[in-house]
Order: sequence, then structure tokens, then C-alpha cells
Amino acid sequence: MDEARAVVIGGGVAGASVAYHLTELGWNDVVLLERSDLTSGSTFHSAGLVGQLRSSVTLTRMMMYSVELYRRLKQETGVDPGWHEVGSLRLASSAERIMELRRLAGWSKTFGLPLEIVSTERALELFPHFDPQGIEGAAFLPTDGDLDPSGLTFALVEGARRRGAEIRTGVRVTGIDVKRGRVHGVRTDHGDLRTGIVVNAGGMYANQLGRMAGVEVPVVPFAHEYLLTKPIEGVRPGLPSMRDPDRLVYFRGEAGGGLVMGGYERNPAPWMVADGPPPDFNHTLLPEDWERFEPLAEAAFGLVPALASAEIVKLMNGPEAFTPDGEFILGESDVRGYFVAAGFCAHGIAGAGGIGKVMAEWIVEGEPEFDVWKMDIRRFGPQYGDRSYAQARAVEIYSTYYDIRYPNEERQAGRPLKTAPTYARLIELGAEFGEKSGWERVNWFTSNEDAALEVLRPRGWAGKHWSTAIAAEHLGTRERAGLFDETSFSKIEVTGPGACDFLQGLCANDVDRPPGTIVYTQLPNRRGGIECDVTVTRLADDRFRILTGTAFGHHDLGWIRKHLPEGGPELRDVTAELACLGLWGPLTREILSAVTDADLSNEAFPYLSAREVTIAGVPCLAARVTYVGELGWELYPAMEDALAMFEALLAAGAPHGMILGGYRAIDSLRLEKAYRAWGSDLTPEETPPEAGLGFAVRLDKEKDFVGREALERQRAEGVEKRLRCLVLDDPRSVALGNEPVRADGRIVARITSGGLGYSVGESLAFAYVPTAVEEQGAALEVEVFGEWVRATTSDEPRWDPAGERIRA
Repeated sequence: MDEARAVVIGGGVAGASVAYHLTELGWNDVVLLERSDLTSGSTFHSAGLVGQLRSSVTLTRMMMYSVELYRRLKQETGVDPGWHEVGSLRLASSAERIMELRRLAGWSKTFGLPLEIVSTERALELFPHFDPQGIEGAAFLPTDGDLDPSGLTFALVEGARRRGAEIRTGVRVTGIDVKRGRVHGVRTDHGDLRTGIVVNAGGMYANQLGRMAGVEVPVVPFAHEYLLTKPIEGVRPGLPSMRDPDRLVYFRGEAGGGLVMGGYERNPAPWMVADGPPPDFNHTLLPEDWERFEPLAEAAFGLVPALASAEIVKLMNGPEAFTPDGEFILGESDVRGYFVAAGFCAHGIAGAGGIGKVMAEWIVEGEPEFDVWKMDIRRFGPQYGDRSYAQARAVEIYSTYYDIRYPNEERQAGRPLKTAPTYARLIELGAEFGEKSGWERVNWFTSNEDAALEVLRPRGWAGKHWSTAIAAEHLGTRERAGLFDETSFSKIEVTGPGACDFLQGLCANDVDRPPGTIVYTQLPNRRGGIECDVTVTRLADDRFRILTGTAFGHHDLGWIRKHLPEGGPELRDVTAELACLGLWGPLTREILSAVTDADLSNEAFPYLSAREVTIAGVPCLAARVTYVGELGWELYPAMEDALAMFEALLAAGAPHGMILGGYRAIDSLRLEKAYRAWGSDLTPEETPPEAGLGFAVRLDKEKDFVGREALERQRAEGVEKRLRCLVLDDPRSVALGNEPVRADGRIVARITSGGLGYSVGESLAFAYVPTAVEEQGAALEVEVFGEWVRATTSDEPRWDPAGERIRA
């Protein structure tokens, strides 16, 4: 039997890039398998546009790396990828698009990208073929470009081959060998290979390849169309690519003077979703579908009139793999050693270089340099095993591909999926729901809306998906008490002999505390970065409960399982077994005392402790912990008892003016208290000391833990940046995240999260500010939609800095 250190399945641009980057990191014994010929899947018919500025920090950095790679590949490998650095234009056909471009311009500054907002006249000089009627301006990024997707693939393959990789075409994978939860080999129609690492880079076949290993890869193929024209008079080489998202179309120049024109229609066509593409679909296109393409063509002809009379060479119609949230699917699955690099949503050519870099680092070094949580396969729960659900979500993503995504805008497809036992009752009480990881969660209650609070509506986009109820629920919790349903929170239990020792080896804090103790901790990676941000409650000597965010349960479970030794303690997701009701505010003790005989005094029930209690006849674990900065408890009844407890608390709270609250109020409450949010303020790229969480690290504990060496080194050397709370001078200019922060005219940071603090009357934001900048005492400014707003750093939380209220 052949052996390989890693086997990459798929000879498109993704597989080629992974093989290239693995060999760049020194892994020579790499085999790439392709069922037909290289680029015979989606790669050969890709449009080849490369745009860098994207919706997330990591995705943009991956695209920027791709451009750096594409610039040097020809010289390095001798194979020309056809890279043309012609720039890109993004037109604005509405006032809202101009606002979006201003936000993009600010966003680009944090990366050093030379994006500029240009006039319609300047855009016409760059692309003279569009009708300027109704165009209000454009964004121009000169370092974007286009290339030949097949040429790129061949260049990457050549680079990998020169460093020792073996490329086998005409070899079909027939199975993946998995034993005791990890990969052991690959079976093919040309013999088997023994390996501990498999990379599924199968493109539109990724779902089928995943199921061979028992892994669900929720890619959904769509028929994506674009047309090619013969030469058009006046079309010159070096024309920048152009997008008009309001018309849903894009353009790029073709060699010889023609144009490529495509787009994202409102009625997309999923293809072969249930069973997957046929095994012999190689170098093949779907039939031209002019009826579906006609609305895009009409929009394009209206914008570029010369297209209407141009001779069309072909309408390309080829399947592209999309995902249910529009982000790549990368990383190691629940099956150890089985990695996925798929779901490229029609911008895989732009990201191919970055994809290969991230995947190779993940495989060779155990974790990538970048924070890739938004692309991590672990973000998808088991619900995506239902292909109809994955399709419904992906259809919404495709059909709104070019739409402006306003902050806090909710997706609607596939809802409701998971609901708490209180769901129907919450609807009766006026709940407006959002969705996270399939769970329906209350954003706010319309019954709490108060016209008198309209004066607090933030300006601009921050005020679009907003309600006066958010402010009412925030203030009601601070002044009296608020009741929140947090059933969607992920709950993981670690039980059995060795449970404590195992967790001590993962947690930066000391969790070897008496039963009934709650410990706030991070689970660092080997670089000291924050992989998980959780609370750990010790329920018994050998039983611990981990609480983490709704969207992070699968991720955190995967991280913990990755380190679980064979024969170690039992690891179990108990989210579906336990509800969670949060009750917080200065009157909480009075409300709870009406429905329980438990002693709720500080002496009997101190902050960060947990007790088994009975509330209105319902047994539950009560945990004295808070994410809003007020006295209160999280209550964990069994799912079947949750509604009865909710009704009892509702009745007990009524005489005290208790208010029902949603997650939008929780977010504003936590900002005032300077509580961090994982995924925005905290990521695997930042350490606890950088995030202001050094108090949760116990370097003096006896047990060694992952990341300890890096954190010890950082303590000795000091940190170069710190997460700081910024208070904007204008209380109604709200930072939404990713806005640039400057000091003395120089960009020094970007906003991680922001919002209004209704109790303190301030616009608050977080940013990692370099310590050198703070030491210089430089004045800070935050750019909010093109306007620079002065900001000052706050050493303490803006609300209850001494923490007296949570310990009251």
C-alpha cells in the first residue's frame, strides 16, 4: 500500500493551492488526487475576478495574500497564471451605495489598501463604456485584477511538483478509512493510500467526499452564468473590472477586446443538491439558460449600451459551490485528520492563495496564523445535514449576494428551526426574533417600545434595525430587573475520572476549585491566542459544565475534543437538555425570593457560585453570574420545566416592574460594563493579556496548559497592544465594527465592536490600541462613514467600574 504524509483530493485551484503551500512548509510527501484532469470541475469556467476588500478582516487579508502570490508565481514556477493588475471599480447607483462605499473606504485604510472614492467622471475615464446616468460615484482599488483560473492552477501545481508533491490525475476516490474517529487512509480505483491527513478540496463534490468520512460539508451547487463577447470597439487592454451591485452585475475585459459580463440573479438555480453532481461531469457546462439570465442581461445592457449590439461568443453556465452563509468552509472536521477546503461562493479564485496558506498552516502547525472562525467548518451544526435546509439558506445568500448588509439584519430562510420551550409564549408577549446557529432568539419586545426614547436612535445605519424597546429593556434592567431567555447558549459537560486534570490542561485559569464554583477562563492556543472564552462551573469533583455562546458550541466542543486523550473523561453537549433564563437587576433578589426558599444572601450565595435550588416547584441549577453587569442569576431548568419557571418568574416580577429583554439589550449592557465578545473583541489572534483579561490567567498553577509558554513569554516581554474602551465625543455616531482608528493622522487600529450605552449616554467602542500610541498620549479619532470623530480611552468600565452592583 502506498503511503503519503497528506492526500489532497481535488485538482482544481483549491487543491493545487493546498498542495503548493504544504510543500512550501516542508511537507514533500504530498499526493494530489484528481478524478479526471486538472481544472475539470468548477475552476475551468470561473470568471477569474480578483477583488481584495471583503466582509471580514481575515477574508480581506487572505485576498491580499493571494494578490501577493499571484504577482510572483510566473517568475517562481515558469507558468503564467495570467495575472493582470488592472484594478476594480464598484459603482454606486444610490445614496445608500455611496454610504456603503464610504464605509468601505474607511475599512480599506485599516489594511493599507489604496482604495479611493472617485467621481462618476473619473470612473468613466477608467471604464469609458458605461452610461453615467444615475451613477453617483464609485470606489476604485488599483491593486485588484483578474487572471486565468486554469493558468493559476497549473502554476500552483508546478510549484508543488517542484518541491516534491506527486500529482495523480484520472484517479477516483472511492472511500475514506476512518478508525476511532480519525483518518487512516484513502481508497481509490487505482489502489489505496495510507495517510493520517486528508484534505477534501472537492469543490461541488465536497459533500459527497465528506460523507465518505461521515462528515457533513454543506456545499450547495448553483448554476452560475456569464457571457463572453467578441471584440467591442473601444474596449482596450487594461480595463479595470467593474461591478454595479445595485444592478446585480459585474464586468471585466477579455483578451482581444471583448467583455465578460455576469451577475447574481434573484431567482438562482440550485443544481443536483440532493445526490450531488454526477461522477462523469468533467470539463462540462450546463445548457444555456437565457430566460433566467435575461434580467441580468437587460440590466447590463442598460449600463453598458455597447453590449446590446455586441456579438456574443457564448453564455457560460457552470455549477459553483455556495455555502449556507456565503463564507468558505475550511479546517479540520470532527474526524481527526480530515480537513476541508471547499464552498468558495464564486470568489474562490480571488481567495485561492489565502486558502492554501491557511490550510497548510492549520495542517502543519496545528492552527492558522489568521482568525478563521467565520470560515471554520465547526460553525455549522448538525442541522445542515438536512440538504433542504442547507439549500434554503444558500439560496437566500446567492440571491442577495450584492445587497447591502445592514448591521443586525436578519436572514429569514429555514426559520424557525430550533426554539426554546417559551417560544410561543414569547410571541404572545411581543417578541421580535433574530436567529443564530439555527436558534430563534429574542432581539427585543415590541411591547416595550416607547416613543419617548426615539431621541436615542443612533444616526445612520446603526439606527436601521433598531427599536426604542432596546433602550427600554436596557434601562429597565439597570433600574429594576430584566428577564431574558438564553436557552440557546451552548452547554458542554466534562465528566468522569480525570475531568479536572484534563480541563486544567486546557484552561488558562485555575478550575480546580471547590464544587459550586464558577470560573471565567479562556482556552488558549499554543500561541496564547483565545480559542474559546467560557465559564466553567464545577458541579462535583469529577463533573464540570462549560457555558459558551450560541454560535460557538460546535467550535468549542471541537477544540476540546481535539485535545481529549483516548480513554479520557466523557465529553457531552447538553444544550438540548437544559433551558436557561437570565434574571438580572437591582431588584432580582426580591423577585426570586418570592418563588424560592433558597438563601440568596451574599453570605450563602456569593458572586461566581452555583447551587441547586427549587424555583416555583422547579428544580434547577442557579448560577450567580452576569453578562450585563448587574446582580442576578442564570437559571438552568430541564427543558420540559422551562415554561413553568418562566411563567412563575413573570408573575413574581410584575409587582417590581421587571421587564422582558432581548439580546440587543444584552449587547448594549455588556458594552457599558466592558465585557468582551468572542469572535469580535476576542479571537485566536489575541491573547488574554492583550484583551485585558490577564486576571483570568493563572501562570502559577501547578498544571501545565496549552499556550502557557507563549503567555509566560508575553508576560516577561510585555504586550504591544491592548483592547481599550473608546468613548466617542459624538454620542450618536455609532461604530459598527472595523472602522479605522487613527492617532496623529496615522491609522493605528480598527474597531472590534461598538454601540450605544443607554445608561451612560455614550457611544462606546473597543479597539486594540498599540501601547506605544497610548504612552505618547496621542489623541484618537474613529472614522464613522467618512467623518472623523474624536475618541478618548477609558481605563475603567463606563458602568459600575468597581463591580459593586454585581456583588450587591
